[in-house]
Amino acid sequence: MNFDVFTIAAITAELNNLLRGGRVQDTLELGDDALGLEIYSNHARHYLYLSAHPQQARLHLVPDRLRRGVENPSPLGLMLRRYIEGSRFVGAAQPAWERVVHLTFLSSEGEFTLIAEPMERRGNLLLVQNGQILDCIRRVGADENRMRVSLPAHPYVPPPPQTSKRDPSTLTLSLLTDILSAEPSKLTWRLLTEKLLGFSPMLAKEAVFRATGKLNCRAEDCSASALLAEIQGLVSALTQGQFAPHICEQDGQVIAYAAYPITHLPNAQPVESMSAALNAFYGAPIGDAAYANAKKPVQAQLQEAIEKVSRRLDALKRSQRDEAERERLRQCGELILAYQYQIARGQTSFSAQYDFDAPPLEIALDPMLTPLENAQRYFEQYEKAKRAAAELPSLIAAAEQELDFLRQLETDLALAANYPEIGEVQDALQANGYWRGTPTARPRSGKSAPLKVSTPEGFVIWIGRNARQNEEVTFTKGSPDDLWLHARGIPGAHVIVKSSGRDVPNSVLERAASLAAYYSAARNEAYVPVDVTERRYVRKIKGGKIGMVTYRNEFTLNVPPRPA
Repeated sequence: MNFDVFTIAAITAELNNLLRGGRVQDTLELGDDALGLEIYSNHARHYLYLSAHPQQARLHLVPDRLRRGVENPSPLGLMLRRYIEGSRFVGAAQPAWERVVHLTFLSSEGEFTLIAEPMERRGNLLLVQNGQILDCIRRVGADENRMRVSLPAHPYVPPPPQTSKRDPSTLTLSLLTDILSAEPSKLTWRLLTEKLLGFSPMLAKEAVFRATGKLNCRAEDCSASALLAEIQGLVSALTQGQFAPHICEQDGQVIAYAAYPITHLPNAQPVESMSAALNAFYGAPIGDAAYANAKKPVQAQLQEAIEKVSRRLDALKRSQRDEAERERLRQCGELILAYQYQIARGQTSFSAQYDFDAPPLEIALDPMLTPLENAQRYFEQYEKAKRAAAELPSLIAAAEQELDFLRQLETDLALAANYPEIGEVQDALQANGYWRGTPTARPRSGKSAPLKVSTPEGFVIWIGRNARQNEEVTFTKGSPDDLWLHARGIPGAHVIVKSSGRDVPNSVLERAASLAAYYSAARNEAYVPVDVTERRYVRKIKGGKIGMVTYRNEFTLNVPPRPA
């Protein structure tokens, strides 16, 4: 894991430098496993992100204001509001060689410590006072961990020390030689991670590469003295707080970060802070992830509606295939009339052959009715089934249209990156009768707006990111001679390229198509087919839901999805 002991040391130093003495103005629950603090310090607002995610646990400052992602605060969230909001940040401390940070706050009710344990699979955030756990983001009982319980009203017990590993600051040439000679065929960097405290794979590879010029050097081929010099140089600089945050890029993506210059990976470059490196690697913790909890009740209602309409559509399609049953009703009626004088009063069934080459039909009779009345009942059932069959194509088309609309709402919700966009999906479900129960409360906010992108060539591209925005983009923003784009055959954005009578260059068209692909249900595919036509050829579907259209005279581009 990149988020190692030395990364945490750099973050700890950064927090002390920027936030010490600052006032906590807000505490936020960003999801099931993440918290945020807004701290005013040195005449500026700073936003601290803390995550206990099983694979991406971490803490660092983020550049943008954090948004609350939980409607109903948890017990921990309520305690943070009570004890941490309004408090002063005293400082951050890291226990020696541990992936743990103690954040201390002082309020009118005393001193409190928010302990971050950013470890993979076992990450946690705990609020502690006087050694007692007030609450934590992940409660761990004795049935899960016999050595260490993390529960309210229990003493805080730190992670157990790694007694099998050595402190690298006390490493000698003799000790390192023993480590290398004990397993001569093993990769050197693996030995370092197993034997030295704080040595993540990233740091171990860096030390080995600096000493040998290669990564996969085996212990028997490695000079102990050269390796010791590099280990001591790295450890000395980092323990003295001489951090030099770096990132490495590959194909436009940040693939690694470290608190020191990276030499064993290509395209390394310095960044201004450890938090900047982490933001470049993980991305800012806003957008979809920040609103995951707010989406859950809406997604549950959506899923229920989709399943209900899908079941109805399946039933309609089965009925369409059931022509033989309709014919059987007619045949039963005709046979009863033909054999009415052979049917005794009170008879409950009889058997007769309609076609010479077909088996006899077993015909149920109502003993309370005369043969003529029984026949009439079968004819009535036949006529009803025939009328229903005539209506089936339109009923199936309506159900398919309804399902398409719900699939569009599902995509709208997946792409929603703020409360207004989530709220509009909820509003659409309520307006169309799909919402069951009491509407979910949400922050008051205005309507969301379509995304506007200006290109270097001087064109404007409008992107609708939900059904209502699609309607606006296509029929309000779009003019007849503008280009209109949509991912082929799947829910997604309506995209308009404002041409103003000009020819649209291929570069602009391909960018607009990539945006249509990205803001669609296929955004994770390598390539997506996107249809392009003039807006004049796009029409609302008669009787269709908002944002539902049909179009013609299109051509198709296959493009990779790319965000704005």
